[in-house]
Amino acid sequence: MDSMHDLGGKQGFGPVPVKSGDAPFSHDWERRMWALARSGIAHGITIDWFRHGLERMVPADYLTFPCFKKWVTNYLMLMIDNGALTMDEALQGHVQTPDDPADPMTLAQVLDKNRGGAVSFEIETDAAAAFSVGDTVLTKRLSTAPHSRLPAYVRNACGTIITHHGTHALPDKGALGIHEGEHLYTVSFSALELWGPDANPRDTVTLELWESYFDRP
Repeated sequence: MDSMHDLGGKQGFGPVPVKSGDAPFSHDWERRMWALARSGIAHGITIDWFRHGLERMVPADYLTFPCFKKWVTNYLMLMIDNGALTMDEALQGHVQTPDDPADPMTLAQVLDKNRGGAVSFEIETDAAAAFSVGDTVLTKRLSTAPHSRLPAYVRNACGTIITHHGTHALPDKGALGIHEGEHLYTVSFSALELWGPDANPRDTVTLELWESYFDRP
């Protein structure tokens, strides 16, 4: 999280626009993009590789593209990268030899498949947990991984572990195609620690962080 998309704690970008109503899509094509993503259009693309692709977008595009336009752009890049598409096919808007699936999914089937579905990212490991609930930890100041779930605003800060979740897939490795489990914790930080003396002393921020993101202070 060292690129333009890591906006947590930063100022100067104006208010977040919140639309009234509960419609999840602004345009019909966004429904199609969501359905294609949920139906597994891009085989072999993991959640961390997808996120890493978004992080690598040109900053001006990332700041101006709406959510599902980011998705479209990212899927095109990832599918060209893994050989599912060529650049010429992407520019033409269709593949040279399209697949003919024997049993294509309808939108209703995609909705039924994903409604209420839960995905577990737990991966067992023999490594013992290095920390316990109640321990104080100090987050790393810098990230050396190309993809990390440690936000910039919480780096080099002291927090307290309030929950241990067992071992889950480490995103830093997942973005590289390496699926390893690491101990995951919920860490609580005081607003004063993160934002300084002007913050409300009663406020806290809690984050789910992997063990390699911090040390003992």
